[in-house]
Amino acid sequence: MATPPIDVLIIGGGVAGLSMALEIADQRPVMLLRPGDQSLGASRWAQGGIAAVLSPQDDVEAHIQDTLVAGDGLCDPDAVRFTVENGPDAINWLLELGVPFTPDPDPDAGYPYHLTREGGHNTRRIIHADDATGRAVIDTLLERAKAHPGITLRDDLTAVELITDQDGACRGAYCLDTDNQLVELLAQDTVLATGGASGLFRHTTSPSPASGEGMAMAYAIGAELKNLEFQQFHPTCLYDPDGPPFLISEAVRGEGGLLLNVHGERFMPAIDERAELAPRDVVARAIDAEMQRTHSDHVLLDVRHLGQDAVLHHFPTIHAHCMNRGLDIAQQPIPVVPAAHYSCGGIATDHHGATAVPGLYAIGEVAYTGLHGANRMASNSLLECLVYARSAAHHLREQPSQASHAPIIAPRWGSQPVDEQRIRHWRDTMRNEMSAWVAIVRSDEGLFKADQALAQLEAEMDAILPSAAADAELLSYQHALRLARLTVASARARRESRGLHFNPDCPVHADPDPRPSVQRR
Repeated sequence: MATPPIDVLIIGGGVAGLSMALEIADQRPVMLLRPGDQSLGASRWAQGGIAAVLSPQDDVEAHIQDTLVAGDGLCDPDAVRFTVENGPDAINWLLELGVPFTPDPDPDAGYPYHLTREGGHNTRRIIHADDATGRAVIDTLLERAKAHPGITLRDDLTAVELITDQDGACRGAYCLDTDNQLVELLAQDTVLATGGASGLFRHTTSPSPASGEGMAMAYAIGAELKNLEFQQFHPTCLYDPDGPPFLISEAVRGEGGLLLNVHGERFMPAIDERAELAPRDVVARAIDAEMQRTHSDHVLLDVRHLGQDAVLHHFPTIHAHCMNRGLDIAQQPIPVVPAAHYSCGGIATDHHGATAVPGLYAIGEVAYTGLHGANRMASNSLLECLVYARSAAHHLREQPSQASHAPIIAPRWGSQPVDEQRIRHWRDTMRNEMSAWVAIVRSDEGLFKADQALAQLEAEMDAILPSAAADAELLSYQHALRLARLTVASARARRESRGLHFNPDCPVHADPDPRPSVQRR
């Protein structure tokens, strides 16, 4: 079923997608596809906050330098400066929209809202809404989007492929509705805001993370993918084998939380002079090593010394959630374990979110802007979403794309029903292999095993694809498996250890950077 042509199609309803919709809808009408379940998507689960130069005691150069250090030599300095310099305006925009950031009651604070500190930052620059910043921002943006006459929200469609034409331009997306019926959405400009690829792994920090579907769809029509091997594992996800994942914010360590092993011993000061406030790659590897050394399946994050009043003041959401799961964090240390959290690589874009494919833009975690390099610094993610969403919107407002009129390339799907249980088994196997061999520490042998296992999964999938009917689960798995194979290829090609990619078979930096991870169709 075809629909009338759309001016701007945005796929993804997190902070990036909603921000862009609001910034462009006064000039160009928007259709935005978002999950029907509001709990889905990584943005809502962001706890810590948004990094920006807001305090009179802070400055742009300091934020830039902290970001470059965390990125371990692979940040694009122009992208870092562009993002940091545009950060304060992005925060002011959110304040104007009514996001309820936490105020600072101290009259001598110098800034009216409370700023916390997180790993990699050398000062307090994280503005937040208690410990549920993502939820506060999403709720505000979504309320505004629902009220805007230029924005059409759809929660009944799942994008499964991008539409391309014989000139190589993106012309919209093929979607499936809730009955797996095909819907063709033609658009003048298409924007991917589909999130990252944490769902390629077994343990993640959000209940239903993306698995790189947007990246793989863009790759299929000619977009470049960069730095896929740099998958960030958040050091502190609540360890509860019987419950759903739950992130324990970086801000817990920023406010003084201490990491202990299962014997109650602090270990970070011996690893890095920044101790618990070292960048995430350092902390995650240290936790992984300590778990192996002590033969344990978790470590402990202790905030008892802060006192109950401080815990309840700074971390009400975390405290309430843990209490519901039988854990009083003001009285007991929190069992934590690293979990897949954020993709530093993605679809290569410029400062306007434009990709190598005419008519296709990418913003948020799905994009590679050059900001994060080999490791994302805490709370730079929502900052990137806001800055690049607004930049892309401003660009498309001022310079709308020239619509292509070349013939569209039709999709090729069969008619045979799909065995959903088989697809779930394949996905579980893929996640187990990625977690076993392509996680915090990789090795040449492990990456070879992952490549072989994923190749076998691909062969099994390819055997049914020509005859299979269009199915949302199957096509999502197809994209995820493609992205997993590309990630392994990128990791095998990088013959060094840097940032989030640590391989003891090649433990030192290569100089200059070999940059092997650019993928092209």
